[in-house]
Amino acid sequence: MRRLLLLVVALGFAATAVADRPNIVVILADDLGWGDVKCFNSDSKIPTPQLDRLAREGLRFTDAHTASSVCTPTRYGLLTGRYPWRTRLQSGVLNGFSPPLIARDRMTVASLLKSQGYATACIGKWHLGVTWTTNNAALDWKKPLLDGPTNHGFDYFYGVSASLDMPPYVFIENDRVTSVPTTEKKWIRSGPAAEDFEAEDALPILTRKASEWIGQRTKDSKPFFLYLAFTAPHTPILPTKEWQRKSGLNAYGDFVMQTDAAVGQVLDALEKAGAATNTLVIFTSDNGCSPAAGAGELQAKGHNPAGPWRGLKSDIWEGGHRVPFIARWPGHINAGASNDETICLNDLLATTAALVGAKFPENAGEDGVNILPALLGEKLRQPLREATVHHSIEGKFAIRQGPWKLALCPGSGGWMSPKDVAATKQGLPAVQLYNLTSDPVETKNVQAEHPEIVTRLTKLLEKYVADGRSTPGKALKNDATVDIWKK
Repeated sequence: MRRLLLLVVALGFAATAVADRPNIVVILADDLGWGDVKCFNSDSKIPTPQLDRLAREGLRFTDAHTASSVCTPTRYGLLTGRYPWRTRLQSGVLNGFSPPLIARDRMTVASLLKSQGYATACIGKWHLGVTWTTNNAALDWKKPLLDGPTNHGFDYFYGVSASLDMPPYVFIENDRVTSVPTTEKKWIRSGPAAEDFEAEDALPILTRKASEWIGQRTKDSKPFFLYLAFTAPHTPILPTKEWQRKSGLNAYGDFVMQTDAAVGQVLDALEKAGAATNTLVIFTSDNGCSPAAGAGELQAKGHNPAGPWRGLKSDIWEGGHRVPFIARWPGHINAGASNDETICLNDLLATTAALVGAKFPENAGEDGVNILPALLGEKLRQPLREATVHHSIEGKFAIRQGPWKLALCPGSGGWMSPKDVAATKQGLPAVQLYNLTSDPVETKNVQAEHPEIVTRLTKLLEKYVADGRSTPGKALKNDATVDIWKK
């Protein structure tokens, strides 16, 4: 008991936070914009009653960010607490046949919690690479995966290897496909598919699987960790018949409503299992809304999926990586609260470690901080994060510290106009500096007026790269050479 109390004092949070060892459910939406959620954007034209309910019962972080403006790298950061650009993947995303991005010996949130006696499950979209069994260079669908979620701390996995618009179109349970692909199907991309696999069924199936897994936890005494990575509202945008034309906007609006309802089903499953009061539920998204949602059409109807922020998925601007973030833990997190502290999804590993009173080695969680004090409503003497690094689909960097955001590219760094090549042709400066307090929508580049801030933030980013970490500790190596001035 004495050791526990000393650990509590050292970590600086309430004893009940360690002693309770709550269940943890992390729900990650796919391509959901900050402005799509009503409790974040009062001008949203899409009803999100379940997320609004979660916010009323918990805490909203209004300045939460992903490590990247696209899928795969954000998921890497969320599970490992490490910036994804330290790996071989320094632009773009993986596909359904890509080799694993997470090294076998790297700690994840799941492996940490499993070591602390938690039952762990990943349900939904993996998108971090798997090793398929091959036979004479051909995939052997009847053999188990050689590397997948169950090799990275998860007791149970049910889901798909990548996005729903990337083959193979087949569900995987633990380390085996549930049906051998015998045909070819196409949702944007063509590829091998199981005969019974239909993309529009994915969200209902994954929601049901998650609810069933939660229900099964009543049979044992272990606390549990569920990482529920929805495939929606990412393309293919296929709301089921029940939800079609519900939003009055377009199919994407309908799909957001269906995703919101799926969150409600998971919350109901927690209630039914008697686990709601001792479960920390976190809801967030992996990046901003995609242009494929029909952003122009939505904006014409008065709905901006990025809310007030500039840019969309893929971009270095705020709309690419600022995401909704809601946390609920009854009796510990103040209901109906909001917090403007800058946080990152990379912070999950350090936070869960603090939550359960565990430590992790110096070569883990290199770029995440413990946000538990902010979750519990403690008054902070200083910002939790010294700075936060952002990354675009094209591998362009930005660094944020306080009100200042420095982007090392002339344009969006992604898909929105002006792209970097066009921005250079227009004669725009090679870097962008914004004061997000006075200019939250990033319209006035003040790099010429504040060269000292450009220099300071550039040097800080260079230090983070050189040290192999952005948190205090022993310097480490990146997996590959990192060029912050990538052309």
